[in-house]
Amino acid sequence: MKRLIFLSLLCLTGIIYSKMAEAQADTIMRVCEQYLRSPYISDGQQYKALLTGDEIAEFHATFYGGSTYRIVACSGMSEGNLIFSLYDKERNSLFSNKEFENSPYWDFKFSSTIDCIIEAELDSKNLTSGFAILLIGFKQQ
Repeated sequence: MKRLIFLSLLCLTGIIYSKMAEAQADTIMRVCEQYLRSPYISDGQQYKALLTGDEIAEFHATFYGGSTYRIVACSGMSEGNLIFSLYDKERNSLFSNKEFENSPYWDFKFSSTIDCIIEAELDSKNLTSGFAILLIGFKQQ
């Protein structure tokens, strides 16, 4: 009987913590969305990762030539918590917001279609959350 009670409490605790984590991710998502307003339209994806320590999340995206895109990166309730870097498929560096005080967003225009890798990592000097959230939008023509 004690074992059943213990297992029940353990399951209940797990459910509560997962709901709290989901609520935190939703709150951070709302912070990110403030940078992805008109004239930008979301690509419909939410790129999320739960990071600890020096882990790096990796996301893949295709950017089409002739279009202007905005990448938004958030972790926590304040700006500058997340470092994101953009690479081509051969891992040649195209951009890093680290060079721009961890700006929460950056706009790109590609002359031809390109498959990219986006890496995201928490700024060790400014940790407020373990969630890394990226949004990608394209500019309305």
